[in-house]
Amino acid sequence: MSARFGMRFAQQSTRQFAARTPFKARNPVFRRYQGTAANPAVEAPAPQQSLWQRLWTSEVGIKTVHFWAPVMKWGVVLAGASDFLRPAEKLSLTQNAALMATGSIWTRWCFIIRPKNVLLAAVNFCLFLVGTIQCGRILMYKRSQDGSTAAALKDMEKELVGAAKDVEKTVEQKV
Repeated sequence: MSARFGMRFAQQSTRQFAARTPFKARNPVFRRYQGTAANPAVEAPAPQQSLWQRLWTSEVGIKTVHFWAPVMKWGVVLAGASDFLRPAEKLSLTQNAALMATGSIWTRWCFIIRPKNVLLAAVNFCLFLVGTIQCGRILMYKRSQDGSTAAALKDMEKELVGAAKDVEKTVEQKV
């Protein structure tokens, strides 16, 4: 009984709305966007805003975290890029693998969230590139030491598994 009542109510309210509002007013295809003296109800377009006003009022503008978080994250990218000058034997594989993973995961996430944040996607993609380049340098260094790529990959795997186990132990101790 209540489901029928709800359906009738919805149908009646839709009919009443359709009867009150002319079709042309409800359908944006039929709207005219020019204002004339004969038709003052149509609004004139808003005046153009300056670049500063658009940056200030934007969803990802200067006064939001969507702007300042990527700006601060560029520091992490620059710190990783400054390691390009260090010898490959002094680089940390786990740190650069973390940069690579963080960059790839958050780059994808920046295109899923609303509002889409292209500035954050750019900084995360650069973070992924820095991590990839550094991991490549480490791999080439280990290959030159051992003479084979397979041995270098096994060493890297052991190092990463060991680091993951250390993190797991630390988490278990904290919990």
